[in-house]
Amino acid sequence: MGIHQDRGVKRRFGRGAAVAAVLALGAAAYAFWPAPKVAIDYDGPVAGWERWGGGDGGTRYSPLTQITPDNVAALQPAWTYHIGEIKAPEGLSPTFEATPITAEGRLYVCSGSGRIAAIDPETGREIWAADPQSDYTSSYLINCRGVTYVRDRQVPEGEVCAGRIFAGTVDDRLVSLDAKTGKLCGMFGAGGILDLKPALGKIERGDLSVSSPPVVVDDRIVVNSRVSDNIRVDMPAGVIRAFDVHSGKLAWAWNAVPPGMSDAADAPQGEAYVRATPNSWAPMSADPALGLVFVPMGNAAPDHFGGDRKGLDYYASSVVALDAKTGEARWHFQTVHHDLWDYDIPAQPVVFDLPTANGPVPALAQTTKQGHIFILDRRTGKPLYPVEERPVPQAGAVPGEKLSPTQPFPANPAFIIRSHDLTEADMWGFTPWDRSRCRKMFKSAHYEGIFTPPSLRGSIQYPSFQGASNWGGITIDPERAILIANTQQVASIMQLVPRDQIARRTEAGEHILPASGSPYGLVMKPMLSPLGAPCNEPPWGTLVAIDLAQGKRLWEVPLGTTRDQAPFPIWLKLGVPNLGGSIVTASGLVFIGATTDDYLRAYDIKTGDVLWRARLPGGGQATPMTYRLSKDGRQYVVIAAGGHKYLGTTVNDTLVAYALPR
Repeated sequence: MGIHQDRGVKRRFGRGAAVAAVLALGAAAYAFWPAPKVAIDYDGPVAGWERWGGGDGGTRYSPLTQITPDNVAALQPAWTYHIGEIKAPEGLSPTFEATPITAEGRLYVCSGSGRIAAIDPETGREIWAADPQSDYTSSYLINCRGVTYVRDRQVPEGEVCAGRIFAGTVDDRLVSLDAKTGKLCGMFGAGGILDLKPALGKIERGDLSVSSPPVVVDDRIVVNSRVSDNIRVDMPAGVIRAFDVHSGKLAWAWNAVPPGMSDAADAPQGEAYVRATPNSWAPMSADPALGLVFVPMGNAAPDHFGGDRKGLDYYASSVVALDAKTGEARWHFQTVHHDLWDYDIPAQPVVFDLPTANGPVPALAQTTKQGHIFILDRRTGKPLYPVEERPVPQAGAVPGEKLSPTQPFPANPAFIIRSHDLTEADMWGFTPWDRSRCRKMFKSAHYEGIFTPPSLRGSIQYPSFQGASNWGGITIDPERAILIANTQQVASIMQLVPRDQIARRTEAGEHILPASGSPYGLVMKPMLSPLGAPCNEPPWGTLVAIDLAQGKRLWEVPLGTTRDQAPFPIWLKLGVPNLGGSIVTASGLVFIGATTDDYLRAYDIKTGDVLWRARLPGGGQATPMTYRLSKDGRQYVVIAAGGHKYLGTTVNDTLVAYALPR
């Protein structure tokens, strides 16, 4: 269902690790190096960043070449912009994890609360800012990942709202602003704002929000919404809708009902849509030439017990191709059958052309929480690299549950980006004491490998509910046919709680997700040692490169250090939990923040070597972007350094730009 990749994800590493452990492990802090002076090459290409994923297809590839592996070490801060801190009630998690876009010579970005700003891309000066006054007090996760630019062809060039900025809000509205001034485009919806809730029947505060940027194909803006997880069975529909970009009039709606069911026949009386259908919360992508919108689907309610879903998970945990004109489902590919692990699709489907012996084939790459990457023909949804159904664990399921006997796996191990299944020997700790506690936790839980079902005893889930991949997704260099993925390798424990035990255990102080209306609530927590580190041995985060043409792994390196999560000198290059994504440039650089240490790094795409890093004012839990907008201008690399409360990183409100020195 909705995003909850970061609920209780990470505590800071314990500050009291023994000196003996420090001496045994050693300290591995990076050395700082001075930025050399370089000559800037102004002969290369000029390019912006027009969509959240760099383009409609989400490859996050830039053709820019001014910053290269040879001169990247000279990058230095060019400007900063503060979008404004969010004063949120205790227990909520405000974030600044947006990726800016460029349009009409300006930079556009949103904050978690929905504040939208236009910025001078050369100086970071604010041009305008607009605040739709969203109600974010009922949403535990306060976020906005980005905005979308549209050229309204019904408005003459140069007139008000000829160019528009669209953004979703945390209280489930769609806002349309004039790109030049930030003023509402009054012809859209009700005075420039379209409330997405009224058509969805009974809704409670916090049920719905729009966290990912909408996509545009021709004159239609397509919007998805996050539906809160594990709250109750009778949640609003996870409907995908397209609206006319000029007026806001509904063009079509697609609700993920299974064959044999329809909104007209099966929706509650007086409502338009069947309730509790899978939603889509992650960024979508599009192929305008094929007229398709690619939708990464979530789960049907509730997430971890499927005995009462009545077939509503037919489209769950699938990538679905919708006809951009009609909303009809052209094809779908399911990555998890009868999903009980919240292994919903968390990331944008990526459109690219796969090189083959017979020429390029229109392809789509979809990464998943369980660490599987599926390479599909985007015209049909058929796998281009083989996928096989493998038997999965069947023991331990709760009464009333019926498990899928098999799950789809990439046949080529290069496209499985999680590590091996855990054993007791994999339990880890800074000291023998906390390692023994992790081993005890491992032996007390039910675990038979990937897809071990949730149980009353408590089951180990690896990768955890935050996934091997999350909304940071994957990046593809279409020229080199290289896929880049950042992974998390952290375990969790999930335990189903019978309904008659929930009140007593809640009164005793235990946090239980209610899933009201189902037989079970849920306890879900990361599997951490008493010192706060993941129980499974490191690396807990890696960066991976895959050759798409050959179907083989090129390299994999640990991503990040324990700095900012552990006291000096326990700053170890172990690879750490991360949240955010990467980009790649034509010059052969991969830029990524994401890690629990507050750094932005540049990697050599050929080798995986770190060529540069910069200290951020907050956690880089975002996806960077890059642009160069004029022939006499510099190439900039920009990232939101907003941090993340649940990941334990430094919270901030700063957008930071880097460039080569003049």
